[in-house]
Amino acid sequence: MRIDVLTLFPEMFDGVFGASILGKARDKGIVSLEAINFREYSNNKHNTVDDYPYGGGGGMVLKPEPVFAAVEDLMAKKESGARPRVILMCPQGESFTQKKAEELAKEEHLVLICGHYEGYDERIREYLVTDELSIGDYVLTGGEIPAMTVIDSVVRLLPGVLGNETSAVTDSYSTGLLEYPHYTRPPVFRDWAVPDVLVSGNHAKIDTWRREQSLLRTLKRRPDLLEKAELTDKERKWLTLQEQDQST
Repeated sequence: MRIDVLTLFPEMFDGVFGASILGKARDKGIVSLEAINFREYSNNKHNTVDDYPYGGGGGMVLKPEPVFAAVEDLMAKKESGARPRVILMCPQGESFTQKKAEELAKEEHLVLICGHYEGYDERIREYLVTDELSIGDYVLTGGEIPAMTVIDSVVRLLPGVLGNETSAVTDSYSTGLLEYPHYTRPPVFRDWAVPDVLVSGNHAKIDTWRREQSLLRTLKRRPDLLEKAELTDKERKWLTLQEQDQST
């Protein structure tokens, strides 16, 4: 996979792209990561990329020319003719979810646009991007941190990136539910013991316990997720009993 980030602050990605899981994935050749300063594509002598909004108002707006030029240059350099997914990081965009990460992980090329100032010229939205993504209902100073979030979430799903290939499958939200609790050594810490079932060696019982704990944790923390989760009739009845127990 190839991921290009268009940003006015490419230095923000230097440490991120070279560290931890992302750095290892890049070293293995699983993913190509590059941050590009789209100011270099400005068409004026002062290299400005923003201007005052038509109609007045506060703040500055990113001009369309440098953003279009940067994306078109990336497309011209591609060996294949397939168009990349061009993603605008924007608080007005679709909420970024695990399902969206899994969708994007199937792509060959992603281009993420990080904005600053008051907003984007609307023609960027209408005629250039394929997706608009938001990581939450709040506003940041720029799109760089949201872009890092998307990249980290997508890259870890690529084959060969994680040491344990089942980790991404069982993560919270991958199954539509929150993940079950984890324990490791020592078996007893400050009089708090690991649940007996996890050291029983009975894998069938362990699987059942983990599923129930996942359901219970989702019920307590994110009950809204249960509405769309794929549950058996037995599991829904079990959850109903848990809800009744909590209310008494």
